Amino acid sequence: MALKIIGAGLGRTGTMSLKIAIEYLGFGPCLHMTEMFADIHRQLPLWLDAVDGHPDWDAIFEGFVSSCDHPSSDFWRELHAYYPEAKVVLTTRSAESWYASVTSTIYNDDNFAAMPENPLKNILTRHIGPQPRDILKDKAAAIAWFEAREAEIIATVPSDQLLVLPVGSGWEPLCEFLGVDVPDVAYPKVNSAEEWHESATRPPPPGAPEGLDFIVMMGNAMLATMRAQAWR
Repeated sequence: MALKIIGAGLGRTGTMSLKIAIEYLGFGPCLHMTEMFADIHRQLPLWLDAVDGHPDWDAIFEGFVSSCDHPSSDFWRELHAYYPEAKVVLTTRSAESWYASVTSTIYNDDNFAAMPENPLKNILTRHIGPQPRDILKDKAAAIAWFEAREAEIIATVPSDQLLVLPVGSGWEPLCEFLGVDVPDVAYPKVNSAEEWHESATRPPPPGAPEGLDFIVMMGNAMLATMRAQAWR
């Protein structure tokens, strides 16, 4: 199954909201990092192969119609080349607000400190480099990297295949781009920094599995929570 939509935006640019939105519009399932977590036993070796330069995109996206968030957004060039008919959605926000959000959530000190022993490290750090903290501790360098990345996407993807979608844009630009009607419900707004922290700091329940099985549980729980929040 060929991807119809490739999400190129970085984490903390409204990617979870986009996932829920495009699934609501009929372009799902959408492979977001939470979906990868929920199927980590199958997905992890496939993505590690992709990081090593040997991707099997058909296997990775088996059963999926769209993608967004890490790790797929980190391979936007490769996916655009492999699925040349797919539309590309670049979710975005101001570089300043992205920096504030990403350094307080995905790459906060506690989360980053846990990565050296995490089997996901090679995937989670791929979008900036082997040691993203080295860049993110320099705000000016991080913002310059963010802006250069977006400029490259805009310069590379044909304009008729690309939608630049700032956080808070609502349904209209997305629906026009995809050629579908605007729904009669509010555009989903989920996974704020506050919600991320609430989820990340919640202690595991008694008897919770360990290792990759814990990641599966976490991914499924987050998917259920975000979907419930989107339509409450």
